Amino acid sequence: MYSYKPRYWDPEKEDLDERLKRVEDLKNGSVDAAKSRIAGGFKKGGFRKGNGTWNTQYRRKQVARSNYILLITFVVLGLLTFYFLSRYMPSLANLLGN
Repeated sequence: MYSYKPRYWDPEKEDLDERLKRVEDLKNGSVDAAKSRIAGGFKKGGFRKGNGTWNTQYRRKQVARSNYILLITFVVLGLLTFYFLSRYMPSLANLLGN
């Protein structure tokens, strides 16, 4: 006869056990600990385990930070270009004119 035994699954407890195991491995300094630490870094902001959705707030922060760094880079490169052109352009114009 068929007998079904329902089992209880607690995702929070499983996540806690996984983190505790990761910390214990880190203390031991094994290769698996390094792999786990790297994989944990990827999981941190992306996919939420509990409800199965993507963490859009984390993604939005990362995109804003990336755009800010890109803007600062362009400003610095623009200032450096202006400096070098204003400093060396007159001598370049004289060289080409003669």
